[in-house]
Order: sequence, then C-alpha cells, then structure tokens
Amino acid sequence: MVSSWSALHDHFGTNSDEAFAAFLNGEISDVEFMRIDIQLWKKVSPQIHRDEIFRAFQGAKLMPGARQVIAELKSRGTYVAIVSAGVDIFVASIAAMLAADDWIANGFEFDDEGWLKDEGIARVQGSGKGSIVQRLLEMNGFTAEELVCVGDSGIDLSMRVDDCAFIGFNPTRKHCISAFKDADVPIVEGKDLRSIWPYLFPGEDFPSPGDDSE
Repeated sequence: MVSSWSALHDHFGTNSDEAFAAFLNGEISDVEFMRIDIQLWKKVSPQIHRDEIFRAFQGAKLMPGARQVIAELKSRGTYVAIVSAGVDIFVASIAAMLAADDWIANGFEFDDEGWLKDEGIARVQGSGKGSIVQRLLEMNGFTAEELVCVGDSGIDLSMRVDDCAFIGFNPTRKHCISAFKDADVPIVEGKDLRSIWPYLFPGEDFPSPGDDSE
C-alpha cells in the first residue's frame, strides 16, 4: 500500500525528507518525527479537521496483487497481521479491505470537535516492531519459524524475531536496498505483491492471475 505519511504530505504540499533522514539516523524519535510532520501541515493549514485527514486518503490504492495474495493466504488458514508505523485511520481501512486478522498503527490526537492536535500517538516504534511481532506470536500461540514478515524499508527488519523469515518487497530507497542486502534477505522488485509467492511457497506459482487492477 502507499505510504500514509506520503499521502498526507502530497495533500498539503509539504516535504519532510530532512526530518526523515534525521529519524533514520536516530537523531529524533518517532514522536518527534510525527510532531514535525504535523507542524509542517499546520503551516499550510493551521486548522486541520479529522474529515480532511480522511479526504487526503481518498483514492489511495492497494498494491497490485494485494487482494489476491491475502485472499489466497486466508483461504489456506494463514493468519495475516499488519504492523505499520503509518496512520491508523488509513491502515484500518486497508485492514478492513483485506480482511486482515489484526493490525496496529500510529495515529493522531484530535480534540472533542475533531481538530488535529500537535502530537501524534506512537503505538509502533519504527525500529522496534519486533516487540509487537513477538507479542502477536505469543497471543496466537505461533512460533517464529511459522512467521514470514514482509517490509519495504530497512527499519522493517526490526520485525525479524528469532528464526522468522523476511522478504524485502519493493524497496525504493538506496539505503533500504543496502540494508536488505546486508541482512541477506530476499529482495523482490516491482509493485506486484504476487511476486513474493515463490518465497512463501517455493516451487509453487501463484494459483490465479487474478485482476491486475489492484
């Protein structure tokens, strides 16, 4: 899926590349990073209502093949969870569309009238997703050997716990590609999620070509 933070920056015409670099370098925390983003948006629009946040995500599309891959996994009894440092308003809608079994994401604070406050809610630490993944394993009685994590960023490598597998999917930044190479994990290029299938089920083709529209 598209980045919920990028969608909001596109909506407000802002850019936080400098803050993102500082975040990746460990110079600022997740909470500070969210605060900077909110400040950037409020410079453009001092009063931002929850409804405008919803509108910013309208038209966002799933990655090609996402519906088909998740539906096929679910038909095989696979438990599917989304662990995202994105925006909960957006991630919740994606989880509902895909019928994911569970999800967690960061979010915003709004006042009683729905106006955006200055602080974000950091439920998922970008570089600390492993603790959440471990909790999901324990809650559901799974072992790490049964787990496959899929991520597009180097910080997603924090999801790897014990002996679980990891697939680097569609990395677009050089530092992400380097991180995946250094971690010696499979790297799947391109935006079609069906391309991960041979890594999930070696020797097996995806069972149906499906609809390429999403």
